[in-house]
Amino acid sequence: MWRQRGEKCGAVGGERGGQYVGFSECLFRRVMTTPAGSGRGFGSVSWWGLSPALDLQAESPPVDPDSQADTVHSTPELDVLLLGSVDGRHLLRTLSRAKLWPRRRFNFFVLENNLEAVARHMLIFSLALEDPEKMGLQERSETFLEVWGNALLRPPVAAFVRAQADLLAHLVPEPDRLEEQLPWLSLRALKFRERDALEAVFRFWAGGEKGPEAFPMSRLWDSRLRHYLGSRYDARHGVSDWDLRMKLHDRGAQVIHTQEFRRWRDTGVAFELRDSSAYHVPNRTLASGRLLSYRGERVAARGYWGDIATGPFVAFGIEADDESLLRTSNGQPVKTAGEITQHNVTELLREVAAWGRARASRGDPEEQQRSEASPEPGTPAPTPESFTVHFLPLNSAETLHHKSCYNGRFQLLYVACGTQTPVLQPLLPQCLGSQSPLLPQLSLGLSSVLTAGWSIFSAPSLGPVWHLEGT
Repeated sequence: MWRQRGEKCGAVGGERGGQYVGFSECLFRRVMTTPAGSGRGFGSVSWWGLSPALDLQAESPPVDPDSQADTVHSTPELDVLLLGSVDGRHLLRTLSRAKLWPRRRFNFFVLENNLEAVARHMLIFSLALEDPEKMGLQERSETFLEVWGNALLRPPVAAFVRAQADLLAHLVPEPDRLEEQLPWLSLRALKFRERDALEAVFRFWAGGEKGPEAFPMSRLWDSRLRHYLGSRYDARHGVSDWDLRMKLHDRGAQVIHTQEFRRWRDTGVAFELRDSSAYHVPNRTLASGRLLSYRGERVAARGYWGDIATGPFVAFGIEADDESLLRTSNGQPVKTAGEITQHNVTELLREVAAWGRARASRGDPEEQQRSEASPEPGTPAPTPESFTVHFLPLNSAETLHHKSCYNGRFQLLYVACGTQTPVLQPLLPQCLGSQSPLLPQLSLGLSSVLTAGWSIFSAPSLGPVWHLEGT
């Protein structure tokens, strides 16, 4: 995950006087909204992945038939640690392709550096697992795309975010209700102050601060763009075309069309599934907080400090299982990255809905007996407890190896771009089991970090792992 070195992104959490402030900054009286963050295009907070979604089972060690299965679920387990995965794309991709592999129970341990990313994980998963009778597949996929990658939302989508955020805000402080309604989610590892801060994030999403000025996304986006481009702002269309063709197309993302990339760079709307006038409600899930100096004192500031360089097209929009989507005519792609993304997300949610259907049929004894009597080979376990997403405390990567419960536990470690090598040094020998691969994020972003190379080396008892050079 990209972040500006030498900076800390203030995790936003507490509330004071109706204002949305960082949980560690609650002593400060004022909260200001600011557009300016890092001068770099990636900013200091990452909201979407800069690499295609992966099936983690395809990268993990194979199931050992002689290994002792989990005594509770009677299935082998796959424990994965993800550092900075940001948007849950790898988790959803893994679940959607679980039927292609021997049955396993998944334990995803997710570690982020800000609570807004944790909240977006929870929102996206609750949307992906929404009951199909309440929300159809097309509506679910369109809502997913808008919440995930658009700076502005349609009013119905914004209403869904408010309702879901209000529900999650009430569940986070009550562990028993949370486990009952969201059995796939575990917040037990989070600190109490982090849970309080997470609740405040959801309350802000739910409309805790009224009015468009609470988070004026259009103004923040434009000011962020001005800050990034500087004197090139008046020629921003030419700059966006240059960035697209010379940076993204040259790295294999030719399906990203000029018009869709230019629209996103201008407005923050990547997936325009309806008339452009329908998108006018700020997407509050893209808000984050940090400490800034203001008139001689430190204040908590809310703003947009995310990516304005690459866009949310890479995660689902440049690869496809259906090769016809990548077909070209006269040297030009037939489908745009937005169309490919919509197709891939729809198919992904169609597969993930198996967990939702299992949840709905769990109360029907006849349906449950029918599912248990004739299981298909390779299909995942027919319960929503087939996987659990465990959220770890913020910035705990450097101390994770001190806890015995994590020593040698993980079969796979995913590391996002920008993760510092010193963070990995204690994790590699202690938290990874024998023959456990380390999976780096190879990004299509526009940062100079991409000049760093990847090399394979062998470490004792680890087998082949990946090492990031130059960071």
